[in-house]
Amino acid sequence: MKRRKNSLRARALLALTVIAASLAIALTTPVRLGLDLRGGTQITLETRSTATTEADREATDRTMEVLRGRIDALGVAEPTLVRSGDHRILVELPGVQDPKKAADVLGRTAQLTVHPVLGTAETPDDNSRPGPAEEQTLPDESGQPMRLKAAALTGQDVKGADARFDQQSGAGWHVTIDFTGDGRDAWADVTAQAACHPAGDPQRRVAIVLDNKIISSPQVDPSVGCGTGIPGGTTQITGSFDDAEARELALLISGGALPVPVETVEQRTVGATLGESAIEAAAWAAVIGTTLTALFIIAVYRLMGLLATAALLCYGLISYAALAALGATLTLPGLAGFVLAIGMAVDANVLVFERAREEYAARSRPSPRSALTAGFRGALSAIADSNITTLVAAGLLFALASGPVRGFGVTLGIGVLASMISALVITRVLAEYAAGRPAVRRRPRLTGVADTGRVRDGLLRRNPFLMRRPRRWLAVSGALLVMAVSGVLVRGLDLGIDFTGGRLIEYSTTKAVDPDRAREALTDAGFPRAVVQSSGDTALTVRTENLTDNEAAAVTDTIGGLGGETKKVRDELIGPSLGDELRRNAVIALALALGAQLLYLAVRFRWRFATAAVGALVHDVVILVGVFAWLGKPIDGVFLAALLTVIGYSVNDSVVLFDRIRELLARDRTTPLARLTNQAILQTLPRTVNTGMGAAIILTALAVLADDTLTDFALALLVGLAVGTYSSVFTAAPLTLSLNPPARQQAVR
Repeated sequence: MKRRKNSLRARALLALTVIAASLAIALTTPVRLGLDLRGGTQITLETRSTATTEADREATDRTMEVLRGRIDALGVAEPTLVRSGDHRILVELPGVQDPKKAADVLGRTAQLTVHPVLGTAETPDDNSRPGPAEEQTLPDESGQPMRLKAAALTGQDVKGADARFDQQSGAGWHVTIDFTGDGRDAWADVTAQAACHPAGDPQRRVAIVLDNKIISSPQVDPSVGCGTGIPGGTTQITGSFDDAEARELALLISGGALPVPVETVEQRTVGATLGESAIEAAAWAAVIGTTLTALFIIAVYRLMGLLATAALLCYGLISYAALAALGATLTLPGLAGFVLAIGMAVDANVLVFERAREEYAARSRPSPRSALTAGFRGALSAIADSNITTLVAAGLLFALASGPVRGFGVTLGIGVLASMISALVITRVLAEYAAGRPAVRRRPRLTGVADTGRVRDGLLRRNPFLMRRPRRWLAVSGALLVMAVSGVLVRGLDLGIDFTGGRLIEYSTTKAVDPDRAREALTDAGFPRAVVQSSGDTALTVRTENLTDNEAAAVTDTIGGLGGETKKVRDELIGPSLGDELRRNAVIALALALGAQLLYLAVRFRWRFATAAVGALVHDVVILVGVFAWLGKPIDGVFLAALLTVIGYSVNDSVVLFDRIRELLARDRTTPLARLTNQAILQTLPRTVNTGMGAAIILTALAVLADDTLTDFALALLVGLAVGTYSSVFTAAPLTLSLNPPARQQAVR
């Protein structure tokens, strides 16, 4: 009893500390909102090239990818980059405090070269340029003219760069450069030749040049012998750097050189891509949906449901504070990550309460408090496995992807960690304290864990054998897959402008036009997917899919009807904001995340379980894509966020079921596997139903009350929730049985 009290006090102290710190951060640090929620800075860059049109397009596309790397290194989350015509790139940066500095960094060519030094010169040759020439003259850091041989290494030989602070030597900030395999050998050759000259000789130096300017010309250390060189392929750039200068230099080097020079031709503030009415509708939908979900949880679990709702409010506070403290940017895909994390937080509480009901019903626990303690202990394995698999995916998405996919990984990871604190610490403290009160002990049914619940009662009465013929369920799943694939083949995928590009038209009006009114008018005119942004009072930008001349004229007439005399300032074709490299990185990150989840599940369970979980996941993804194909809904960035959320739900459901099967297998080695699997399904079905109902309520509120963009998002999640709930029982479980040898299906020995 004393140990229990000390444990409760320690958890309570931890919970209070986390809540207090989160409240302090939430009150002092605002969360950065993305372009879709608040707007930001738009920078228009123009590439300078005299090549053919096709080469211009390729150079512009490559420039976009280099710029995206620089923006990620700057710490700007969820940027938007689109190609506008053959030469221009539109860059939109949410929450940027110094747009001029950002434009300067983005526009730097960052051509890095490494040169052997021939000696000093009388005057620098200002017209010289790094290139294939045998010799050139440039001033070093002190202004002394220095004669350089042709470049021995270029930026292509650089593997990466990092800004570091040397505390031991007191040298301050420096930039460490790591070379590639070829660059490593070239660096060793350069330093080996320089080491053949005596100390103090200019030719013992090596010049590092960035954009035709010597930024460092270190002397090879006297300890390096002639012809030996510096092995390892690493060097340091030292100088009078502060932290900002060192990080800027590192990101320019590691981000790569721009293939062509660029010029900033325009810089301005733009409005949100989602209108105020859409954001307000989404907020109301979230409030109403969350309230209804809380009422549902309270109705099912009474006092414990009320305490779980309070813990969920703490989850929201912790998530907000973590987002603000990390400086992350909250966008619509990020909200998708929180939707998934809310579902997992609710699910963790439901898992505990349903397990406590089982313990109480078995009469092995004499009181609700001891049943709750056993419930937390018994549910810990399933909660840990489901959250760890999600964290593995979130970490890989953040590390390997970019753009909205990376933002989803950030918010998902934050949300999962916050949900675990909410369920395993805060809910447990509140529940165990409340269950120990004398008034509650006298009324055990008040806790909500002293009865089995309607779902469990119905299952106990009927005791259906769902896994009698597992292949029939697989046949049903196969039929659903055929219908989904038929939708893709017959109707095709309606890719949105995020994937295909489209048209950008900018207008100048004599009267101020409210973007929300413009969106509504364009929807009525037959352009429901148009993205409208304001820039000042009388400038408006409309992005749509590819338009015919008549359709473009209709858009112009619609805007003219709102803004009075309207002038078309710009009319250009734009490329996709989700470019080839971003999509490729997203696919690679997702594939590695699934592989990591498969490996984790194989280690924690068995490879057959892991294979079945991934099979059910693929089943859910294909069906969701097929449903959107049949409905003619757009496949865009919003759908991508929903798809990632559905993947998380699917894996989570399968893990909970497999965890129960593993537990039953550990206790019973003689019952046929089909019977044990069926028993696990019936035992976890109340949790599946209650968790699904809680998530469905908030998603239905979003689908009904929000605008068209969020309606599609909520619809995708509702479809994914329904399919994922079905597949965890009727796809993953039968697939596990089918993968086991017949002998193991009869009895597990």
